[in-house]
Amino acid sequence: MVIPVLLVVASLVVLYFGADFLVKGSSSLAVRFGISPLVVGLTVVAFGTSAPELLVSVQSALESNPGIAVGNVMGSNIFNVCAILGVSAMIYPLRVNPRLIRLDAPVMLVATLLFVGIFHNGSFGRWAGILFFAGICAYMVYCVYKAKRGESVEGDEEIKLTKSWMLDVVLVIAGFALLVWGSGLLVDNAVIIAQALGWSEAVIGLTIVAAGTSMPELATSVVAALKKRTDIAIGNVIGSNIFNLLAVLGLTATIAPVETNQINWTDMLVMLGTSLLLLPFMRTGFKIGRGEGVVLFVIYIAYTLYLIV
Repeated sequence: MVIPVLLVVASLVVLYFGADFLVKGSSSLAVRFGISPLVVGLTVVAFGTSAPELLVSVQSALESNPGIAVGNVMGSNIFNVCAILGVSAMIYPLRVNPRLIRLDAPVMLVATLLFVGIFHNGSFGRWAGILFFAGICAYMVYCVYKAKRGESVEGDEEIKLTKSWMLDVVLVIAGFALLVWGSGLLVDNAVIIAQALGWSEAVIGLTIVAAGTSMPELATSVVAALKKRTDIAIGNVIGSNIFNLLAVLGLTATIAPVETNQINWTDMLVMLGTSLLLLPFMRTGFKIGRGEGVVLFVIYIAYTLYLIV
């Protein structure tokens, strides 16, 4: 038991440096190519840090562990909104770009509603997966299209350039590699610890695995908040939630349709409720303040205690 705990601690260190490299490289690249940090946070950073969710969910579905496959995505989205945004907002109030309210947050909410509507009977089939995966492709195309048109994005922040674009690329690649490796190290050992405690597959998926695969998002957003790059901090979370639902679940169900009765209405309503709660928080003064961050974090603690108890 001692070795898995030490490896979990080591994985957190790896994730921190991976996130730091990723934020530096992607932010610098955004400026060099005329793309706003917000768009980078919603696409490159968000999707790169969601790679562990994709790997874990696909592998779980193929190995006939549907509770972990779906619980990983749902738990990650709850963790992203409540824990990551909560902690990030407590570190530094998150300024909300109007684009997030106009487009990205509504896309996340619609995807969440669609998932709850389709998965209410515990089944997420191949056609649903294809529909969701087509949705992420359409979203990506739209983001790139708007970026190429030079969309004006209010509130972009000053980003310090590195010495060269080649160094940017090296930082991004190294960051991705460290994030994926660190997440795998964390999840493997966290699952060992959870199984030793006698937790069920669904609880493992909704808590340990979900939090473990979301560590890249946590590290990335916290580092971005510390550097006061709030566009990346909040854009990373919303983009990751969109990716988790549309790409991770979509690709997972396309490869191996998911059926499980271990996910209940409480879990789905918590995910939907926190997504809904985020909208008024974002609209209030166009920022998520420290008080709202505390509320989000308390919700996550309460939900986790509910799952464990």
